[in-house]
Amino acid sequence: MLIAAAVLAVLAGLLLWNAGYRVNVTPSLPKGIYRLASGVPAKGDLASFCLEGEFADLARERGYLQAGSCSSGLRPLLKTLAGLPGDFINPAALNIRAADSQGRAMPSVLEEGNIPQGYALALADHEGSFDGRYFGLVPLASLRKVKAVWLWLP
Repeated sequence: MLIAAAVLAVLAGLLLWNAGYRVNVTPSLPKGIYRLASGVPAKGDLASFCLEGEFADLARERGYLQAGSCSSGLRPLLKTLAGLPGDFINPAALNIRAADSQGRAMPSVLEEGNIPQGYALALADHEGSFDGRYFGLVPLASLRKVKAVWLWLP
């Protein structure tokens, strides 16, 4: 009986995943259930994307992200689109930390200036979040629009 319940739970989870539902349990955004949505994300929208390259490696090494469905083997990130092509960004105004919660130096490749075509700035409300303040701009083509379905309070 317990095995059957576990199998049903796994199958239900897979069906919900395939239907575009995602669960956020990190402090970067409100904890809850989100769903991938159709359309192009706009400034202020939530977006999901995969980190690649050196920043995916850093996230894996430091345990910032768990295993997931991205080609890097990590979970997709869920952030708010804070800047789009043409928007001016001033890193000095973004509360960039020199070190993470473990005292390890944080990278920051974000430069002052206008966001170039094809890129976006993705940030989180949580000041300790690993977001665009540290890994820089993300390709617009990699972003998937996301909508909150159900959020729970702490």
